[in-house]
Amino acid sequence: MRLVILYGSQTGTAQNVAEQIWRESKTWGFSGPVLPMDEYPVEQMIEEKLAIFVVATTGNGDEPDNMRKTWKFLLRRSLPEDSLQNLQFACLGLGDSSYAKFNFAAKKLNKRLMQLGGNMIQPLGLCDDQHDHGLGATALPWIAELWNNLKMTLPFNALKKNGDSKNIFKWRLICLAQETPLIAEDKLKWPLNSEAIGLKLSDNQRTTDVSHFQDVRFLSFEFPSDIKWNAGDVLDLRPTNSDEQVQKFFELVREHNLDFNEKTVVKLETVYNDMPVPLAYANPVNVGMLAKYIWDLSARPNQRAFELLSLNCEDELEKEKLEEFATIEGLDDLINYVHRPKRTILEVLQDFRHSTSKLTLSILFEMFTVIQPRSFSIASMPSTHSLDLLVAVVEYKTKMSTPRLGLCSNWLKSLPVGSSVFGMVKNGTMTLPTDLATPIIMVGPGTGIAPFRSVIQYRNEQQKSGAKIGDVIVFFGCRNKTKDFHFVDDFTKWQKEKCCEVFVAFSRDQEHKVYVQHLITKEKARISDLILKRMAVILVAGSSNSMPKAVREAFIEVLNGDEEYLNQMIKCRRYQEETWS
Repeated sequence: MRLVILYGSQTGTAQNVAEQIWRESKTWGFSGPVLPMDEYPVEQMIEEKLAIFVVATTGNGDEPDNMRKTWKFLLRRSLPEDSLQNLQFACLGLGDSSYAKFNFAAKKLNKRLMQLGGNMIQPLGLCDDQHDHGLGATALPWIAELWNNLKMTLPFNALKKNGDSKNIFKWRLICLAQETPLIAEDKLKWPLNSEAIGLKLSDNQRTTDVSHFQDVRFLSFEFPSDIKWNAGDVLDLRPTNSDEQVQKFFELVREHNLDFNEKTVVKLETVYNDMPVPLAYANPVNVGMLAKYIWDLSARPNQRAFELLSLNCEDELEKEKLEEFATIEGLDDLINYVHRPKRTILEVLQDFRHSTSKLTLSILFEMFTVIQPRSFSIASMPSTHSLDLLVAVVEYKTKMSTPRLGLCSNWLKSLPVGSSVFGMVKNGTMTLPTDLATPIIMVGPGTGIAPFRSVIQYRNEQQKSGAKIGDVIVFFGCRNKTKDFHFVDDFTKWQKEKCCEVFVAFSRDQEHKVYVQHLITKEKARISDLILKRMAVILVAGSSNSMPKAVREAFIEVLNGDEEYLNQMIKCRRYQEETWS
């Protein structure tokens, strides 16, 4: 029987869950593709009998990039209300309840499929990354319930479960002669299904004082003259593993006398027609290239990784613990072992030495995830002839002996001026008002100020060209005026040119802490007038911890407690958030 499994996600998380469902489906004899939604010909959905959707939410409740074309098609008014009457479906949403529009993309998709006549196999699953057990708290029981429901609704009497899903591998590994021609390394820096542009790094400087707890980088890139972008757009960059991480990986390989090394050349072949070999593995490569450019050696392992480690393990205690980590019952222990201390896959391999000694390249291909691009708000306009980023370098401590390092931010930090990188300019999640006379209120503490630098530059350009510009108000927050006042020279210039009003909260420069929300309520009369009488648009960017909630509450206070008015602003995109964890 055919089963279509489609996923939509900015990261690899939804793909991992979709592949978990796919592996289990194989043990029941199902066939059918597992694909990003936009790679599936959605016009064929009318002919399908059974489909599973795994969908993450981005930005302000938006659908991820790789499902936008499909979603646009499904929204067509010309589609008959009974288009999908023969389709049985189930949707699983991956979200974060710290965002206002929790799992909004999955909710919209589930509703639309029903409007088109689809028959829901089971209720929409809403995974929450804020849960103590992470996404698995909902995903694992939801998937188990899926098979129970399918047994009751489909002719499973003719479909007998055959084998264990942990033994289902996506591809077949072929070892080649070391003399085999290899793909150029530059092409491995962006081995994805899209064309990247070349960028040259012209500046890489620390913007925070050396005594400040965080290293924040201002990076400028030269870009091709034909590349354009709008205020609020983003740049996707795909990092590579550090030399230290690569060295640690091959130290493990040598320590356990595994039957491959840096120069071992491999390629992958398709085992199942519905699981094609991805572009990242489309050409012969050696293991050294895989460790540097393809495999994410800093990733936190998922339950599948522990399943795979247990396969050939001959140590009973290790095997028992690995198999426990891969179950619903073992989630508590898995959270304590992996997620709270932020253990990497390499550190797990170091801990489970008996299992690591039995690793094969086939298992590693199944275990390691592919390095995914990271998105950064562009902090400049093309007219400045520089593509600028403001990036906080991620480094923090847990109970682990070595600090935790963000892969992409530390890669950017290490790049010398003159380095060539590949990236993609993409639409941001924020949309600016088309009427330049509409006031804009921007709240961007910390590196959240990055996208607003481009907005201010854009509005300033339009004003200088003679356009009538609405009020531009910026609320910026940092700890100290002398340590982490990002774009201080720009702020000084903007105030002199009177292209915007600037309110800055230095939270640690006085005995009592002052944050952006305090400045918003202090300007209540001014802000409420802009919102209620002049229909201002509010843009908020920054950390997704406590800031967005505190800022929303401040604006509700500005509106004299009228929370419903703010909710209406959110619905019509007069209030937009772009936050990150």
